[in-house]
Amino acid sequence: MRRMSTRQAILLTTYLSLLAGLSACLPSNGVSPTQTVIVSTATVTATLPPSPVPATFTPTPLTCLTEPGLVKQDAVPTTKPPQEFLIYLPPCYENSANTRYPVLYLLNGQTYNQDQWVRLGAPAIADQLIHSNEALPFIMVFPDDRYWNSAAGPGFGDRVINDLIPYVDKNYRTTADRDHRTLGGLSRGGGWTVQLGFEHPELFGALGLHSPAIFTDNAPYVERIIQAIPQETRPKLWFDIGDSDMELSRALLLEDILTRNDYFHEFHRYSGDHTENYWGAHVEKYLRWYTQVWQETPQEQ
Repeated sequence: MRRMSTRQAILLTTYLSLLAGLSACLPSNGVSPTQTVIVSTATVTATLPPSPVPATFTPTPLTCLTEPGLVKQDAVPTTKPPQEFLIYLPPCYENSANTRYPVLYLLNGQTYNQDQWVRLGAPAIADQLIHSNEALPFIMVFPDDRYWNSAAGPGFGDRVINDLIPYVDKNYRTTADRDHRTLGGLSRGGGWTVQLGFEHPELFGALGLHSPAIFTDNAPYVERIIQAIPQETRPKLWFDIGDSDMELSRALLLEDILTRNDYFHEFHRYSGDHTENYWGAHVEKYLRWYTQVWQETPQEQ
C-alpha cells in the first residue's frame, strides 16, 4: 500500500471532517448541487447531498479555513506550583474532531514567561504558513518557566516531562509519538532543550536550539548523554546563534561536541546578539524548519 505523507494525511482528514460537518447541516430534499470547497489553497470539487441551498448560503464549517488559530491559557492542576502554559490550536481545530496534529513545545528564556514566543509572533506566523498551505496544521505549547529561581525540589524539567506532555496528549488532539512531537527553546529555554531533548530522545523527534545558554561546566555531561543516544534514534537538530551573542563561545563548544560525536545537525551563525530582536527576526525560519521535519515524516495509510 502506498504510504501517505503526514501533510497529506492531516489535510485529507481535516477536509473529510469539514465535509462531514457540512453534509450534516444540510436538509436532504431537492436537487444535488455541486459546490467548490476551498481547503487551504487547494480547490476540491465535491458532490453534496441533495439540498435546496439558497444562493446566499455560506457553509459555517468552512469559515475557519481563513481564520486565525486560537491561543488559550491552561494549566496542569496536579503539579506544585501548577504548570501553566499557553497553547496554540490551529485553524479548524474545533471543526475537525477526528484530526490529530503534530505538537511543538517552545520554551522561553530566563526572566521571561509563557507569552514570550507569542509576543515574538509564533502564532501569527503559524497562521500564515497554514493558510498558505506551506505547513500542515500543528499545535504549539508554550510552558511557563517563571519559577526558574525557586527553591530546590521537583523543577520545571520534571514537570514538562512527567506532567505537561501527558496532560497535553490527554486533553488535546495531538499525534502522541516522538516523530510528531518536537521541542525547542531560546536562551535558557535552549539550555533546557539540550538537557530534556538529549535525556529523552524517545519523546522528541526533533530539537531546536536558539541561542542556547550552556555552561562550560556542563560540557562533559552533555557529551556523555549525546554519546548514549543510539545513532538511529538521535533527534533531528537545528542550532543557531548570533555572531555578537554573549553565549557564542559556549555555543561553539557545544557545536564542537556535536561535530566530533558525528551528530548530524544544522548550524547557523546569523548576524545579531542575545536579544528578542534577534529571535523575533528568525521565528519564521524556525517554524519552517520544525514543520518541514513533520512533512518529511511518512504516515501509514
